[in-house]
Amino acid sequence: MGMTVVEKILARAAGVPAVRALDIVEPRVDLAMSHENAALVINQFNEIHQGTGREPKPWDPDRIAVIFDHRVPAEGPKTATNQKLIRGFVARHGIAKFHDIRGDLGGICHQILPERGYVRPGFVVVGTDSHTTSHGALGCFAFGIGATEMASVWTLGVALNIEVPPTIKVVVSGRFQEHVGPKDLILHLIGRLTAQGANFRVLEFHGDTIAAMSTSGRLTICNMSVEAGATGGLVPADAETERYLRQEAGVTGPLAPVRPDADAVYERVVEVDVSRLEPQIACPHTVDNVKPIGEVAGKAVQQIVIGSCTNGRLDDLEIAAGILRGKQVAPGTRMLVFPASGRIYSQALEAGYLQEFMRAGAVVMNSGCGPCLGIHQGALGDEEVALATTNRNFKGRMGNPKSEVYLCSSAVAAASAITGVITDPRAGGR
Repeated sequence: MGMTVVEKILARAAGVPAVRALDIVEPRVDLAMSHENAALVINQFNEIHQGTGREPKPWDPDRIAVIFDHRVPAEGPKTATNQKLIRGFVARHGIAKFHDIRGDLGGICHQILPERGYVRPGFVVVGTDSHTTSHGALGCFAFGIGATEMASVWTLGVALNIEVPPTIKVVVSGRFQEHVGPKDLILHLIGRLTAQGANFRVLEFHGDTIAAMSTSGRLTICNMSVEAGATGGLVPADAETERYLRQEAGVTGPLAPVRPDADAVYERVVEVDVSRLEPQIACPHTVDNVKPIGEVAGKAVQQIVIGSCTNGRLDDLEIAAGILRGKQVAPGTRMLVFPASGRIYSQALEAGYLQEFMRAGAVVMNSGCGPCLGIHQGALGDEEVALATTNRNFKGRMGNPKSEVYLCSSAVAAASAITGVITDPRAGGR
């Protein structure tokens, strides 16, 4: 009996010839990532070693990555003090994969890891963030864990008591319409599966549409797999994976792609034909409350947000800038743009995209997660409506439980910024 991709990865990492869904394993971790919540991990790490009489040391500093992104620059003394604590820890232990608040090296953790070549096919990647699922786009098994679990990874280098997740195979076919893309695909899929439809499963993506999809698009669909309850989302590594890692991430070392066996056992198979897919909108207050844009077009919005680990990459900014070129953000609507990393910010600046945004009346912000969850920048007022390219719209997301958040693609966000209402970006409208 064959194995799925995640089964093969976990078998290798656990040092066993084969595993099956629901087996319990303790896989060796290839990369452990935290952001500012590394302060919590440090506290737990120190507690584990309390009473040993010696300073605790992480198992392998080269396999730990820490990225400041949720509250950058620090919005208050508590955050600043936690960041100071983390800086001291990474300096003492020689953690080189540390990305502080720097324009050239900074950015959102789920963008930094792939663009810097930290993630490779076949890796086991853990992160103290639920959207660690993003990195499955590069053919690895990536999933979120808590601070206490991460402290044990820092200590032992393995993830403890991991249940091998069953896999749902998602086969995607067809050609996207103009201004319809990966974000619409994943929103549609979440709507079909529901927010709990893939609980403790892995979504393994296949099909001609996925094969033709850029790594940026794959990051989007794997990022939001968790919104269907999935432990991970995964695209088996292929020629596009190697192209991205070699040409964009600068990886020169060997790569070890993992493919599923022809007789791999899947819990179920879901097929999606995108050829007739419309732009999709996730309506308040759950990500699976998904409707085609025609059902919500005309809804007035006070704030447009383009960016995040989901849709803040260069192609997202290019699409939005093209739609906004020569036009203005509607009166009464404000627009925030935050590129996913300092590298993308620089590329968008050189390409003229940021100038297009500013000419249109948008505010271009530093790379970070603040507006996405509303703990730092871009909070909403009572009864205000936001349309965002981010990944969650729960009540209180973006900082105010008395507001509403709708989720969409960068094309929908840009078209809606011009009109001040949710607008179909396809040529001629609908």
